[in-house]
Amino acid sequence: MSDTHRFAIAQSTIPLSALSAQWHSENGAPPPRRLIAADSTLRADAAYRLACEGTALLWHGDYPDALRLLSAMRRRAERRRSRSAPTTHDSPAEAFHRHRRERARLARVLGMLLVPLDADRRIRLDRAPDVRAACLAAYGPFLDSRILSLRELLGVIGAHQWRLKGVEVPALGARIHPHYGVFSPVRGEYVDLVARAPLPPAVHDHPLAHDLGTGTGVLAAVLAKRGLGPVLVTDTNPRALACADDNARRLGLADRIRSAGTSLYPPGGDRAALVVCNPPWLPHRPSSALEHGVYDPGGRMLAGFLDGLAARLLPGGEGWLVLSDLAELLGLRTRADLLTAIAAAGLRVRGRLDTRPRHPRASRPDPADPLHDARARETTSLWRLAPA
Repeated sequence: MSDTHRFAIAQSTIPLSALSAQWHSENGAPPPRRLIAADSTLRADAAYRLACEGTALLWHGDYPDALRLLSAMRRRAERRRSRSAPTTHDSPAEAFHRHRRERARLARVLGMLLVPLDADRRIRLDRAPDVRAACLAAYGPFLDSRILSLRELLGVIGAHQWRLKGVEVPALGARIHPHYGVFSPVRGEYVDLVARAPLPPAVHDHPLAHDLGTGTGVLAAVLAKRGLGPVLVTDTNPRALACADDNARRLGLADRIRSAGTSLYPPGGDRAALVVCNPPWLPHRPSSALEHGVYDPGGRMLAGFLDGLAARLLPGGEGWLVLSDLAELLGLRTRADLLTAIAAAGLRVRGRLDTRPRHPRASRPDPADPLHDARARETTSLWRLAPA
């Protein structure tokens, strides 16, 4: 990006084609159609209005001022969201969809504040922190300058801090280190279910297991600690496979946990004594890379797991489906839908373990959260499935 464009007068239009930096968005957002240079002379009300209108703001003031402007824009967006909050007449499903629309709008508006990133992964702003290690961990090496949203960059920085610190997992007695773009196992109750469920008889002679959609590899590590192995892990996200490999090495389990690629089931058709799947719990379209750990469009992963399970189990083996009933409480799926899908796949329920959420959002009332009532009543279950 030339100095002429870097230090353009605030609010002058910059043709995107004139910039020598590439547009970057992990969520696949298209480059903005309108772009202006902005600095601390731009007031928050004007910045928010421009962002709502679809005009991106390329910041060339100092970094702390950019953070302050982003916070001010968020406050304005939150005030607008409170005015369009779900009403008492909304069904749970209507409240959920309204909540998702507002979240998407918030992300779109706040994503309009942009910052420049050099090829050496330095923020090209005064008083900016050193983000080279965080960007290298998230994006890998690149040879050109980038323009990206400040909101995404903050996510990269926060993810790197989580990766360095790790998340304590009591069931392992150790920490799991999530990578950028990989859902963190901050809700430990579902991990505890896998740690205490009775193992199927087939594991005594054939301890092969599959962990489908492994994420950080936390469930594969629990299975390996329980004596199963090899545990073959799959995930559609290559970052998740790298993360699972990293955590297996950290835990000294690299010889028991093996990456098996990005298909749902490991290729080759091998049968296992135990197949574990913790699919995204809500059948809805994700709006960001990280949300793929929460939202399963049309319930495709759940259906794929159930439909393929019977053919992948050894005699005496089980499939463990780890699933919350939050989708049922929100009216996105019924219990009858789930049971019908299980039966249609030629499976029967051998047993079920239930647990209640322990995270603060479930226990503390939050009038600003339209989904709090459903979260407070949520139950997470481990369904033990076997061929009918």
